[in-house]
Amino acid sequence: MLTTLLPLPLLALVATASSTRNYTCPQHLYNVQIFSEDPLIIYIPAFITPDEASHLQSISSGNFESSRIADQTGQQHLAKTRTSRSTSLSSDPIVRCIEERALQFQGYDTPRTHLEPLQAVQYSIGENYKPHTDWFTSPAQTTPEFGGNRATSFFVYVSASEDIAGGGTQFPLLDAPSNEKWCEVVNCDAGWDEGVTFRPIPQNAVFWRNMKGGKGDKRTLHAGLPVQRGQKLGMNIWTREGELDGKYRSDRI
Repeated sequence: MLTTLLPLPLLALVATASSTRNYTCPQHLYNVQIFSEDPLIIYIPAFITPDEASHLQSISSGNFESSRIADQTGQQHLAKTRTSRSTSLSSDPIVRCIEERALQFQGYDTPRTHLEPLQAVQYSIGENYKPHTDWFTSPAQTTPEFGGNRATSFFVYVSASEDIAGGGTQFPLLDAPSNEKWCEVVNCDAGWDEGVTFRPIPQNAVFWRNMKGGKGDKRTLHAGLPVQRGQKLGMNIWTREGELDGKYRSDRI
């Protein structure tokens, strides 16, 4: 069961004039750690700035709806496997800056036409997303109109309350790291059979490739673990293998 992409109406998520007036997209110098080469998973500290995080909180506030998943026919519905709330973000100068950062991170061969609208996701106590992949198994979700399958994913931890407990991003099929330095961002107290869980540290992000050899990589199975205390705001950034039809793209909204 996966989230899907549907035509999006114009949303009333317009940034205030004060937040974008005279805005200049800051230069971003990455300090990243490769967590895994196969599958490729990269940890990105400070992927967004504190000001960008505040802006994302502001433009998403009041617009969340219960998250949905798609069945094999592409129809969306509510499900007990995904209990968060989500909303697509309108493109404004700050959002476009983050979009361009995500594209440039992947090199110069990933054009903007491959990018889905950014999705903010809010988790409160008890809310979670059971293990799933971002890539699709249904041909109905990977037609040329949709740009094929999801090639890459970022999950960005926009914000988390100071008392946050739980709410990590778990990759149950990955091997736990051997170097203790990873314990700063990974839950090293988890059992060896629980895979790898990244902690919800504000402004940091995890990037991974979903496909290998033209097929979905099962090792990218992941879950948003239940929030035990506090709340978190995350953001999904997805790129497709090919060009999306204009009505599905990030610059549509």
